[in-house]
Amino acid sequence: MKKKNSGKAIMLMAAVTMMLSACGNAGNSNSISEQSTALKESEQSTASEEKGSISFPLKEKSELSFITSAEPGTIQNPNDRIIFQRLENETNVHINWTCFPTDQFGDKKNLALANTKKLPDGLFNADMSDYDLLRYAKQGVIIPVEDLIDKYMPNLKKVLEENPEYKAMITAPDGHIYAFPWIEQLGSGKEAIQTIGGMPFINKKWLDKLGLSVPKTTDELKEVLESFKKNDMAGDGKTIPMSFIMNGGNEDMGFILGAFGEGYGDVPDHIAVSNEKKVIYTAAQDGYKQGLIWMHELAKDGLIDPEAYTHNWSTYVAKGKAGRYGLCFTWDCANVVDNMKDYVPLPALTGPDGQKNAPRASRSDTSGLQRGRCVLTSACKDTALAAAWLDLMYDPLQSIQNNWGTYGEEGQINVFEKTDDGMLKHRDLTGESKSPWEIRIAQMVGGPLAILNSYYGKYVTCPYDAQYRLDWIKDVYVADMKEEYVYPNILMSQEDLDSINQYATNLDSYVNRMKSDFVMNGNVEEKWDEYLKTLEKYGLSKYMEIMQKNLDNYYAKLGK
Repeated sequence: MKKKNSGKAIMLMAAVTMMLSACGNAGNSNSISEQSTALKESEQSTASEEKGSISFPLKEKSELSFITSAEPGTIQNPNDRIIFQRLENETNVHINWTCFPTDQFGDKKNLALANTKKLPDGLFNADMSDYDLLRYAKQGVIIPVEDLIDKYMPNLKKVLEENPEYKAMITAPDGHIYAFPWIEQLGSGKEAIQTIGGMPFINKKWLDKLGLSVPKTTDELKEVLESFKKNDMAGDGKTIPMSFIMNGGNEDMGFILGAFGEGYGDVPDHIAVSNEKKVIYTAAQDGYKQGLIWMHELAKDGLIDPEAYTHNWSTYVAKGKAGRYGLCFTWDCANVVDNMKDYVPLPALTGPDGQKNAPRASRSDTSGLQRGRCVLTSACKDTALAAAWLDLMYDPLQSIQNNWGTYGEEGQINVFEKTDDGMLKHRDLTGESKSPWEIRIAQMVGGPLAILNSYYGKYVTCPYDAQYRLDWIKDVYVADMKEEYVYPNILMSQEDLDSINQYATNLDSYVNRMKSDFVMNGNVEEKWDEYLKTLEKYGLSKYMEIMQKNLDNYYAKLGK
């Protein structure tokens, strides 16, 4: 790849690399470079000595152009955000932004990329799917960046060297890297925060009033739900023993099916991996079938919310906030119920045949990853400067602020407090006039970044609303996770993606429809053979063959 140096940069030890050492005695300064000085003697990467490094601030102001996005109702001019203002002061690089509201970004982005005569230097919040990355790369709209990473991006290079699985996941089958990733680690392996998406939460307040214990088996859960209904715990006939959003991602009830058969339960993409590294389609397993038969029994007895198959998020939350749920499913019960202190996570249950498993979500093995977060286009004339500027986003302190928000901004509710030793401490945002999410999106800028587990306790504290979820996973579920592997976040070839998309679209549509039908109406035994034949008609075997091939190739790359 042809790379151009800035001409305004100097070839010496890069302040880019000094960003690798972040905390130190930063005092109360808002300066990134001042925050990073205290540890540079001991932590400075040898990458700073590589020929081609660029030093910030530039002697003369330079400009780059990026497309990005912002949530509606927040600041729409990125240069009005304090994070970018500080970056410009530190680098002497001015960014000419084109910003679209997030709810319009997909269409606006595609229109902008179609106009190849007026391309920006890059897309900061690119939101590129795997298909987009390969398609635009083939068209020459976006460029490979692996050489830029190697020469101008010591922060990102260090992250990838220390975490080779990420490099494997962002590298296309042709050997190129086409985008700069977003990485957020919160826990790892079985203790990663994404390991379980939709957790079941049971109303402990109701259990205590009835003198009941938290259920440990499927039979005990049914008895508890019957007690909730019989005693009308919400009053006025408003009690809903169990609710969920069928096929609703983290609000689906698939986790509880881990008590049946092989214990794979169900996850949104219906993909699991056996301990022999065999790809499993959860919705075709006997345990899935047995679980749906059990769920229909609950529905027949009036223990399942009749709107669970049709209602949306706002309706689901409204009933939860009204205190009507005995058992519900979600990422964090604080988002759904009226008082989270009244609820506790329901552990993995033992089923009728003694099976007990806490199913793991696919693609959660390395915690959060979005490989298509930021790209450079073929119109970028100074790729070296663009790469060096983007590498600042991978400095620990910068990544943390870009991802969640900042500190020291007057007239704002700040996400962080900065301690005397330079650590960023998450503030408890409960009780503020705005929700934690609203406070964060008012300051955060997103984009490419990396937050590793090693940063917690060194550069930043764990977000308060993440810590209790990590504790739930560790204390309640890890011991019952029988699956050693999950399907990784693999970048497949365009040919495989085309096939996968076709198969998955047809299979998901049919499976989701039949899942609702089986729970509502029963007849699972009678319809099961026909159901399996229809899955084959929609290409299940071919789908599994492609998924298995890519899983095998992934582990081969890692030498495992």
